[in-house]
Amino acid sequence: MDITPMTPDGKQVIVSYGPDRFKVNTTRYRGSIVVLPDMVHEWNITSIADLTVESLEMVFDAEPSVEILLLGCGSSMELVPSHFKQALRDRGVGIDQMDTGAACRTYNILLSEGRRVAAALIAMPAD
Repeated sequence: MDITPMTPDGKQVIVSYGPDRFKVNTTRYRGSIVVLPDMVHEWNITSIADLTVESLEMVFDAEPSVEILLLGCGSSMELVPSHFKQALRDRGVGIDQMDTGAACRTYNILLSEGRRVAAALIAMPAD
């Protein structure tokens, strides 16, 4: 499914996603990733249970700073613990969790609006 919006040159746009895969600009990735406007990081997280604040250091280190983190939870939305959300807020980052497909689409929209956004995307399982 192609989900490419109009975005500024040089930005990391999620072109497609599927079971255990993503395509950002022209690069294909297997497994989970974190997408920032200017770079992509492979991410060794396979479920919400693996998630830690430390696993998102690249989001906290981003310049300019990220204002909203979209958490793609896999095939369906899952809730993260309130202490996790608070730890992100304490670092100045809001979080919105949703299924991974919705997170991909929302990231592209916010990026095209010039928002300071990141997407932490847990890969959907391969069938």
